[in-house]
Amino acid sequence: MAHADEAHDDSGADLRSAKESALRMLTAREHSTFELKRKLAARGHARGTVERVVDGLADRALVSDRRFVDAFVRTRIERGQGPIRIRAMLRERGVDDELIEDAVTRSADFWLDCIEQVRRKRFASDARRALDHAEWTRQARFLSQRGFPSDLIYRALGDRD
Repeated sequence: MAHADEAHDDSGADLRSAKESALRMLTAREHSTFELKRKLAARGHARGTVERVVDGLADRALVSDRRFVDAFVRTRIERGQGPIRIRAMLRERGVDDELIEDAVTRSADFWLDCIEQVRRKRFASDARRALDHAEWTRQARFLSQRGFPSDLIYRALGDRD
């Protein structure tokens, strides 16, 4: 007996419907293959259908984890998010660790420039003055929540002993 989620695996209607749904999602924005599969399954498409549709789209380069990662990282950097947070968000979206590392591995100077931009935008009036302990802590907490590692935070804010 066929498993319940494979019952409509060979249905041409299910295949067309899944493909149309996938193309609509990809038109709106890039998706990882994992995200696309999860969303199609959540819409009730059979597991076999989902696999066939996503594999077919990948073969035609209509879905690409590398392209998704590049767009995602670029957008997240523009939003002022750091490498730790970006890495975690990509893992949640089922992206391969090697692709993640390739995308977020940048020079320390690159990330230091990013952290300075985020800091200036959020703390414009406080960005260049000497910080008391409370203000240093407040800014460090904010930058940490944005996903910047502590070594860069210390470099950006200066060491507070």
